Amino acid sequence: MKTNKLTSFAAGILIATSISGAVYLLGDNDSSSKAVGKTVEKQTTVKEDLSDAEMKDKLTAAGFVVQSKEDYDKNIATAKAEGQKTAANDANGNKVVYRAVIGVSQGMTSIDVGKMLVKAKIIKGSAFEFSRAVEKKKVENKLRPGTYTVDSAMTRDQVIAAIFK
Repeated sequence: MKTNKLTSFAAGILIATSISGAVYLLGDNDSSSKAVGKTVEKQTTVKEDLSDAEMKDKLTAAGFVVQSKEDYDKNIATAKAEGQKTAANDANGNKVVYRAVIGVSQGMTSIDVGKMLVKAKIIKGSAFEFSRAVEKKKVENKLRPGTYTVDSAMTRDQVIAAIFK
């Protein structure tokens, strides 16, 4: 473009924006709010003083569990004691078997599957080691989307055979 045409174009843009700005700023603001048709309603709130029984009933009806501090502390202590009993049973030689349902989606790799298996305590070691084991078996391309159930009692080869078909 020549300089003459460019300055004419810039002057036209400047004039157009000036006119649009003037109409916007100097226009009647009340007419725009009438077009929208806003209505203002006042909301009043009434405070209710509820008794403890009424509050419990309302919370229970809404699906909440209401218990006293003493009941809560007793439930926590019971849960901790049961956890310690199971830990003591595990120390006595009982083996804990973890079971997991692994969901494989499109685009996942063997490292992604390994990360899920390590997080679920199905395999020991790292996700990278699992991926290397998959590559050694040459089945890394046989990973298909689906849902697979595995447990920690399975060997690494059994886990690979279950997921990589």
